[in-house]
Amino acid sequence: MTPLAFEEIARRLAAWRFPEQIDGVVGIATGGVVPAALVAQRLGAGLKLIALNYRDEANEPRHPAPRLLSAVPDLGSWRRVLLVDDVYVSGQSWRAARALLPPDVEVLPFVLKGKVDFALIRDIDGCVQWPWRVY
Repeated sequence: MTPLAFEEIARRLAAWRFPEQIDGVVGIATGGVVPAALVAQRLGAGLKLIALNYRDEANEPRHPAPRLLSAVPDLGSWRRVLLVDDVYVSGQSWRAARALLPPDVEVLPFVLKGKVDFALIRDIDGCVQWPWRVY
């Protein structure tokens, strides 16, 4: 497991070019709560959460598909949002969360780590140790 310093994550976030005109940020709980809060703060945007569970502490699927654990947030007048999670492995949690949000809202992806274009960290293989998580 590769430890990541908070300062390094903050530096990368400060340099990231986010899309313009984002009305709000929706974080996928539980892993995406801190990343979504950091992104919302960086953008000066509102924050809402949706709780799903798919993987266990060892990052292995614990259910056949992600399970909804909370109410789906009311996005109100938001028309363009970032849907944020900590990691993107298979994309199942992200796609499940997207499917629960209104179809007329433009939902853009952002994750802290993954092998995808919209990931802040793409240069570290394997699992990472987030500075806000107790292991």
